[in-house]
Amino acid sequence: ESCRAFGRTAGSDSSSSRPHLLMGRIIAIDYGTRRTGIAVSDPLQLIAGGLATVETRELERYLTQYIAREDVSIIVVGKPLKMSGAPSETMRFVLLVARLHRTYPSIEVVLYDERFTSAIAHRAMLDGGLRKMARRNRALVDKISATIILEDFMSSRRAEQHR
Repeated sequence: ESCRAFGRTAGSDSSSSRPHLLMGRIIAIDYGTRRTGIAVSDPLQLIAGGLATVETRELERYLTQYIAREDVSIIVVGKPLKMSGAPSETMRFVLLVARLHRTYPSIEVVLYDERFTSAIAHRAMLDGGLRKMARRNRALVDKISATIILEDFMSSRRAEQHR
């Protein structure tokens, strides 16, 4: 399989952080059974930003349209793990999303540890001064979580490249 696991845990496959000569955007996906948060990098892969939250049943159509418009080189899919490191109940759904490399063989698909992203997203919302009602907006939390996955992924790649 060309899909690699990549994350904050020991034993990461450092070959998955190889530099791309022709850079395209990186998409990060925070998969949920109802909604999915999506974040995207700029073309130089320096800045991460929230893109959208879509109904999960519309995810494939949304990605197809986005990839037709934009140059995408990597899709990072949040890998749902329990605190113990064991796969969570939603892992089976995420593995279906991770099979995107079959649809887009030129795009690298990476599974990335997403533990703590929802908690970090809530903290960012608090620190940003969002009111209680806005913090209850699950779609916003999903988009922020995807952005955190993307920022963490890009930071870890930069760290790997400087070793």
